[in-house]
Amino acid sequence: MTLSAEDVRRSPEARRFDKPQDEQRRVTKAAARRLLPRRPRKEDIGTVLFALPLVLVFLYFSWGPIVRGLVMSFQRTDFVSGSTWVGWENFSYVLDDPLLPTAIGNTLWYGLLCLVFGFPLPVFLAVVISEVRHRKGLYSALAYLPVMFPPVVAILLWKVFYAPSDDGLFNTALGWVGIDPVGWLNSASSAMPALVLEATWANAGTNVIIYLAALTGVRTDLYEAAELDGAGIWRRVWHITLPQIRGITVILVLLQVIGTAQVFTEPYLFTNGGPDNATTTILLLIYNYAFINGDYGAATALSLLLAGVLCVFAAVYQLATRKLGQNT
Repeated sequence: MTLSAEDVRRSPEARRFDKPQDEQRRVTKAAARRLLPRRPRKEDIGTVLFALPLVLVFLYFSWGPIVRGLVMSFQRTDFVSGSTWVGWENFSYVLDDPLLPTAIGNTLWYGLLCLVFGFPLPVFLAVVISEVRHRKGLYSALAYLPVMFPPVVAILLWKVFYAPSDDGLFNTALGWVGIDPVGWLNSASSAMPALVLEATWANAGTNVIIYLAALTGVRTDLYEAAELDGAGIWRRVWHITLPQIRGITVILVLLQVIGTAQVFTEPYLFTNGGPDNATTTILLLIYNYAFINGDYGAATALSLLLAGVLCVFAAVYQLATRKLGQNT
């Protein structure tokens, strides 16, 4: 019997070979429908209308001051007699200020001290607390307790500790070992380390909790294998713990550098920039421009310069750490 072309096309064998082509056509049509602009539904319009006031309020209170500060940096204003456009004059005034290099140097010195002495302390405390087998929650709470003190209260408390007389807490302790009283906040050489000591005590608790949370993600089998190989606790910390929490460490270093570059509360309440401008930082200089001298244009100009430097530093830091992570 002779089969026609139509019979061959309709045979089960031919239809079986046509199935992949039909499936491909359906996939192509579905992809084309996804690429076409979809008509907004009533639910989508309602969602946008519901979120629009929140977005506008957020933009007004978050980006509004930034834009206003950018404009003010090119103006001379005291918020009373109106504003005068002065162009780059505020930036020239700030860069020519002889106190600016001192403020930059003090801020870098403060940041270096915090990074060298204040940054390893939370890691050490977190490792010690993680190794404790009993009352771990109590020790975590005690480590975080200083963070719960209001900054002003904590600084006023430490000012009593730093009293230069023999009755000061620290000088009393020094007297027990035969050391003469120290003018902690009255000496240019000891004022900044004194500020760093209080700031480390007040802020280390947050990083301790973060590191404790990060340590829970470290694989225990790595510790067990290292312990079987005879590695002590510090070798386990160096070769296992620190590499495993490297991502958290990188982020916290960046946040600490940005935070120390904007230090204000400690130098303002402890010494107000003294003695002899030994603790005058960039933010304290900005405060003096705005609220002591009434020069808000110079204050916003210096604020923009600081923000720009921190943005560049953050970008370079992220690129460097990312390349370092790829190489390792």
